[in-house]
Amino acid sequence: MRMSTEKTQWTDGTPGPVAVVCPGCGGTGSSVRTVPETCADPESRRSGLTDRLLKTPGAHGRSDSVTHFLEGTVLTGIGVGLAYSGVQNDKPLYTIGGSLLALLLFIGTIAVVNGERRERKLVAAGKERAERLWRPAHHCSSCGSVFYPGGSPWQGPLTPEQFKKYVWTEAGYDKLLDKKAKDVSLPPAGAGGTPGV
Repeated sequence: MRMSTEKTQWTDGTPGPVAVVCPGCGGTGSSVRTVPETCADPESRRSGLTDRLLKTPGAHGRSDSVTHFLEGTVLTGIGVGLAYSGVQNDKPLYTIGGSLLALLLFIGTIAVVNGERRERKLVAAGKERAERLWRPAHHCSSCGSVFYPGGSPWQGPLTPEQFKKYVWTEAGYDKLLDKKAKDVSLPPAGAGGTPGV
């Protein structure tokens, strides 16, 4: 396996900058960029690579929760209106059906808003850890792998899905992984990784 950094020298013999070398294919130069640089590239956004390298899950904002609460309230109001119509017109089916509908919609609305709140708290709790793992990683466009120069905290190349799974699992987001990233397996720790570092 190749080292992930390579020292260069200027023509006068003084040490030059350290070039980052992909451990998967040996790529260097413009084909190797940090993950943040790769994600900021418009081409990466268009191709979907940015989504495959996301640092954190996209949690619903507070304004989304307010919108969902208002939508649920309106729908609950429709159920209440249906129940009221049943009472006024002596139609027990409307009364019972409208009451049950209003109750279910109200409970569902509260469940959705609480779920979004928990998700926001989860994302906030793991954000710092995810940042520490995501920022130093590099992506090689030649072979499509992601790696850490110097081999720490993970030694060897990972696919974008493996990288996402590693970062999200370490940050506590593993329950929020999409199916593709959830189903991928990470290489064993002895074969090039030190999870949990």
